[in-house]
This record gives sequence, C-alpha cells and structure tokens, in this order.
Amino acid sequence: MKVNGVIMDWAGTAVDYGCMAPVHVFIDIFRSKGIEPTLEEVRAPMGLLKWDHMKTMLEMPRIGKLFEEQMGRPYNDSDVDEMHEEFEPKLLAILHGFAEPIEHVVDVVKQLRQAGLKIGGTTGYNDVMMKIVADKAEESGYAPDYFVTPDGVKGKGRPSPYMIYANMIQLDMGVPSQVVKVGDTESDMQEARNAGVWAIGVIKGSSMLGLTEDEVDRLEADELTSLMDVARSRFMQSGAHAVIEDMSQLPDIIETINHRLQEGEQSSGCKTLFKN
Repeated sequence: MKVNGVIMDWAGTAVDYGCMAPVHVFIDIFRSKGIEPTLEEVRAPMGLLKWDHMKTMLEMPRIGKLFEEQMGRPYNDSDVDEMHEEFEPKLLAILHGFAEPIEHVVDVVKQLRQAGLKIGGTTGYNDVMMKIVADKAEESGYAPDYFVTPDGVKGKGRPSPYMIYANMIQLDMGVPSQVVKVGDTESDMQEARNAGVWAIGVIKGSSMLGLTEDEVDRLEADELTSLMDVARSRFMQSGAHAVIEDMSQLPDIIETINHRLQEGEQSSGCKTLFKN
C-alpha cells in the first residue's frame, strides 16, 4: 500500500501567501460595525465556512462586548447573516489579486504527478469565489485534477470530512490511509482527521503563521524560528501527523508515509509521523 493522492487547501496552502484575501475582508466588515479586530481574532477561525467564521468571531468575549456596546444589544444570527452577505461581494472584488501560487507548489505538484499521484483540493470558498481563484491560479501554473467547495457537499464544509471524500471518490484515491491532506489551518487538520487521512500542516504561507511573504523575509532568523515553532506546536495540537516548513518538504513526508504504510501503520491510528 502507498499514497495515491494529495488533497491541498487553497488560500494559505497552494495560493495566496499568508491567506490575506479573507483577512482583509473580515477586518473591513467588522470595522464597518465600529469594531477593530486583531489579526489573531480574525485568523483563529480560519478555514471554517465563512458564516461560521463570522459567528465564531462574534462569540469571542472581546468582540462580543464591543458589538454590544456599538449596537446596544448582543448579536444574533440575523447580524451574522447581514455580515455574511457583505462578505462575498467584498471578497469577489479583490480575489483576482490573491491567487498566485505559493513558492514550490507548482514544482512539487509536477513532481508528485510524475510519481503517479492525483492532486485534489478543498476550500472554504464557495463555487463563485473559486471560479476566480482557480482560473487565475491556472494561468500561473497551478491546477489540481479536481477540487470541491462546500457548495458541492450541501454546505458541509470543514471540519466535516465530506469534501475530502468527494475528492477521493472523483479521483479514485483508494482508502483513507492512501490519502494526504495538506493545509494551513486548524480546521484543515480536523477535516483530515475526521476523514481518516494523513493530516499535514504547512507553515510558510499559512494562516497559522499569519505573515505575508515580505514580513517573513524581513524577520530576523531567530524571530522567524520562534514564530514557526509556535505555529508547528499549534498544528500538532490541532491533530497534524506532521508539519512541514514549506511545500518543498512534502515529497519527503509522502515517502515517510509510504514506509509507514509498508509497515502496516494506518493514518487513523497514528498520532504523529515522527516518534521520539
């Protein structure tokens, strides 16, 4: 038995270094309510359905209190609906500028395909958003064999496993232990674990690290290492089997998984890929 397929998240994993497009929109929407969210507050629910993301932010004690002060009452689901309705047009207006493949992605995908692996994708974006992102990414050399949005699984997005299952069926990837999911958020790791596939977190470019490429380049080496260690720890706490610094390390991780599979180890029963 060996790995047959890799399923990658989009923003923050395959494209849009730092997952910046949705960050800009979430900040803009909350500012319109008189609330200035921190980057940590914006990024904490990243990867969830956008409606759930809005609600999770409003449930945060500081933001919930600020909302009540601004509106004179606690938030309700109608407020979430209203804010969610603002999200899509604002995001659609800027998405074309946030679809550039992250470093190493195009080359690694080519390498994995040459090894016979299928490439799938899951996302928190909907079909309309993905039409823009996928078309622009393809112009720059990245196009998975298949991808699915929450729209394609009746709205049951991450951390539910159904988008992964849809990829596995469409691309005939085999059983869960033959599938690797790569993502940049806690919900990506939860999605993978819920599907019974291998969960791999990627740090550089991720929402978990929460930095643009320019910010990463400007950091002193010791400071970057410290921030990456924090992101790595958070990935592992979220259920990752392994964490890679960037996508160039993915082929080696797949080789490690293949060795584990030959030894009879399954993704559902493995806590980590690297034992102490």
